[in-house]
Parts: sequence; structure tokens; C-alpha cells
Amino acid sequence: MHKFNESYRKLILKQRCDALIKDVNFTKKHSANASRQSLVIMLIDFRVYLVSIDLHGSQESIVKVTSQFSLKDPLSNSLKEVDIRDVFHCDGLLLCTTKDNRLVVWNPCSGETGWIIKPKSSRKRFVCYSLGKSSCNKYKILKVDQDRYGFLRQCLVVYEVYDFTSSLWRRVGETRNWCIYGFKNRGISVNGDTYWLAYRFSQDLPKEFLLRFDYSTERFESVSLPVDHLSHHPMALSVTREEQKLCLISLRECNICVFGIDVWMATKIESDGAMSWRKLLAVDGSVYRKFLVFCNGMNFLADRENKVLVFPGKNGVSGRFLHIVREDKCIQVDHNDDAKSRCSVLINYVPTLVQLQQG
Repeated sequence: MHKFNESYRKLILKQRCDALIKDVNFTKKHSANASRQSLVIMLIDFRVYLVSIDLHGSQESIVKVTSQFSLKDPLSNSLKEVDIRDVFHCDGLLLCTTKDNRLVVWNPCSGETGWIIKPKSSRKRFVCYSLGKSSCNKYKILKVDQDRYGFLRQCLVVYEVYDFTSSLWRRVGETRNWCIYGFKNRGISVNGDTYWLAYRFSQDLPKEFLLRFDYSTERFESVSLPVDHLSHHPMALSVTREEQKLCLISLRECNICVFGIDVWMATKIESDGAMSWRKLLAVDGSVYRKFLVFCNGMNFLADRENKVLVFPGKNGVSGRFLHIVREDKCIQVDHNDDAKSRCSVLINYVPTLVQLQQG
């Protein structure tokens, strides 16, 4: 009976996913409102929700929770759900770190899961995981392990790769030439590669740069930033809603103690690390001073067409559920269902039926 119920549940999930994909494609092709709304995944109080955001709606209708994706605990005999602490997104797949520190790759649309046995703990102070794919569409997990949080001082960085076809972890390298700052550890996936803001050390002085991991070569590469480190302070990475292009938020120093916020979009990424950028949005300094909602490593979404940023209130000192920032104003949105709810992760989402090539 249990196997029958599980098969039936997966069939229902697949039918729902098929319908969702058709609906999204239909909306993109035929709806005049396609540019106004987007599907987003939110991590709210350790649960994953599918949400639509209408940037042109009234303040009460901007955010609408469509459904909840349930991740069942395989270690429980009941229908208990897993508490999810963090989410990394790649091609419709979610790499989730649970509250009890387990690791799972999950397609919330089809319901397929792959629970990963973590490598033995190295007792490092800072560890981050990301999901990517090679040029031949093989998915892999990257683990970056540091013995410090990576700010102002050099540290040992060890990195390992998990291959789904072999179900094994492999140590692929180590370095002291660069490190990922602990408060900026939210990497972002673009075209299968993962990007972070990182520090390299020259004459013992840290200098910020853009770091990329290529899952085909299993090597790290340096990529050019659009700003210099003297007048700009890179803060966080994301992708645009429309084309899924890499975005960067930087804090710009205008005068003494006067700052502005710039948002940049990568227009072209070369294989040798050269990158072309253009400014997507410049947020007035008065918005930054008034709301103080921008911070290092913040999680955000960028809307190129509407010139809007969307990010959780948890990023800064605000207790609001969500912030929507334009060039000269900030709208603060509360969650109508529960004023105490907190959104900790916000992800652009396109449903997929891609399957993991598990060994």
C-alpha cells in the first residue's frame, strides 16, 4: 500500500509539474502581463513556497503564495516534513541544507530527491555547498571548506566535488591564494557555473574579485568586476528575472559618509574570464540612508525591465517581510497571512522535469 501511495503521489506531482510548465510557457508567449509577474521560490520559516510577485499590483497583492512544496523526511515513518535552512538553485533543482545539517538535491516540481552523504567533517570554521553542471549536462556538487571566515587574513581553502554517477566525493584541490568571505558565501548559478565574491591576497592585503567555478574543468577562475575596489564596495550577486544574467550590487562612495547603490548586469561572459557589464539601476543615496536594508551577502532578485530590486526584510535591520526598491523609493511589504513570518531566501524559479543521473 505504501509503494502504491508513493507512486500515486509522484504521478500527481508530475502532472502538476507538466501543467505548471505549460502554464509558464503559455504566459511567456501570450500574456501582456508576462513581464509583470514571475514565479519565485521563497524559503519561509524553513518551508519552500512557490510565490508569484506582481510588481504593478497594490501593496496588499504584490506577493501571492501559490503553493507549498513539501519535502518529506526519509528517516521518519510519519509524514513529517524536513526543516530546510538554506537553498541553492540551479536549473530548477534545489540543493537544500536541512536544519539538522543534512544535504539533499530536490526537484520540487517532480518530487525527485537525492540525499547526499556528506564527506567526513574537517572541522573547518566555514563550509559552503553549490550545485552546477558540466558542458555535457552532468550535475555535480561543490564543497568549499575554509579554516577561517576569510576576511583580512589568508586561510586554507580545500574543495571537493560530488559526482552523481559515482555517488562519491573527490578532493580536487586546495589553495591559500584566495578565500570566500563568510558573509558573502551566497554563490549564484549562471549557465551551469557558480560565482562568488571572493578575496585574493597581494602583499598580505585583501582585494575583492569575482570567482567562478567551472564544473567541466573542475577549476576556479578569476572574472573581471565592473567596478574598482577603491570607490566601490561589491556586496552581493544575483541574476536578472528575464534572462537569468549575472547581477552585482555595489556600494558606491559619493562623498564622505554619503553612499549610493549601483546594480550591474553582465552582458557578455568570455571563457578567458573577461566580462562586459552595464549599469542596470542606480538607487538614490537617500533610500540607502533611510532604510538601511542593503548589506553584504544579501539575497535579492533584479528586474531589468522594471528597474526594480526585490529582497527579504531579513537582509538588514528591518523586520518587514519583503522590500521592493526602485531608483528613488522603497516599498515595504508584509506577509498578509502571518505578520511574524520571515522570508530568508528568494529565488527566480522555472519548473523543470530534469532528472538526476544518480549512480
